[in-house]
Amino acid sequence: MSDTPYVAPDGVRYNAPMTFDNRGDAEAWLADQRSEIARGVWLSPTVKAERKGASSRTLGDYAEAWLKDRTNSKDDHLRPRTRDEYKRLLRAPDPDDADDAGGPLAELAALPLAKITPAKVRSWRSAQLATGKKTQTSRAYGLLNAIMTTAVADKLVDENPCTVKGGQSTHTGRTVTPPTDAELSAILEAIAPRFRALVIVAAIGGLRYCEATALRAKDVTVERGEDGAVIAVRLDVGRGVVRTEAGIVPGETKSDAGVRRVGIFGEDAAIVAEHVRGLIGDALLFPARDGASFLAQSAFWRHWDAARTAAGRADMPFHALRHYAGTRYAQAGATPRETMARLGHSSMGAAMRYQHSGNRDDELAARMARRQS
Repeated sequence: MSDTPYVAPDGVRYNAPMTFDNRGDAEAWLADQRSEIARGVWLSPTVKAERKGASSRTLGDYAEAWLKDRTNSKDDHLRPRTRDEYKRLLRAPDPDDADDAGGPLAELAALPLAKITPAKVRSWRSAQLATGKKTQTSRAYGLLNAIMTTAVADKLVDENPCTVKGGQSTHTGRTVTPPTDAELSAILEAIAPRFRALVIVAAIGGLRYCEATALRAKDVTVERGEDGAVIAVRLDVGRGVVRTEAGIVPGETKSDAGVRRVGIFGEDAAIVAEHVRGLIGDALLFPARDGASFLAQSAFWRHWDAARTAAGRADMPFHALRHYAGTRYAQAGATPRETMARLGHSSMGAAMRYQHSGNRDDELAARMARRQS
């Protein structure tokens, strides 16, 4: 028999890919196709061919195309910083460096897609967590999950092997404690004068480091009173620097919510206004030593470390200043939505993580105390 046709769920009439010597073999083959259709596991001959080819296609090869084609809900491709971070997580070991293990996903990236099983993923994740790099492991697991979800949609594998509940929500257990008012004052006193305004825009304006170091003179508006005294400065936040393979370059804000206008008042505004004086146009507010390049965190770190140590907070990351901004803004009476807008957050959950109880317990307790008649 040569044809042995059948009609598949997609409405197309298919013939067997081979001829049969007798009617019994043909009917047995047809029975297999009908069984697959009944169980909902039937695949077209084209998909079966693709899957057969995918059996030898590694995760790394598939991920390369995935990174190129990946888009978000707005059909935007991955941002350069995100793409570079994903490449880092997938990076293969350097063959010329015996001590280089590659990125955290290197072990799985070398495997064919069909060989990445739930057991293999659990074993890999356990080994990664044992290194102590919990945040990196969480990000790598999230990337693997996203790639394998697409592989399932492409019908290259039957199911996603990433089955660890909460696998991409690993927490380090570390907490960020913002500075007190006294500690912030000590930092401002100890920091190199050329970085004082950088601390202000982070601690009072709530800008991320990447947003602050992307500011140009034209992004700052200084408002003065009739006597010439500085009343406020307005910061137009519309971009953030990103580290790519080509170096530090300007890019978009972390999300659309990051595009905002931030006002700073009083003595803090005067510090920023003085820093901006004499700068025009595209001149960076906080450049590297050459005056034109973006300031790398590694170059700023020694200045920051000296200042935080002088304030007795050698444990405090620069990002804690942003937590200070969120906390103080909320204590001043801002609603969660207003705090979201101030800090450039796109979710309420993120905004709430930046609100700490602060040191107002006595003040609040006094307000709620019962009045004696």
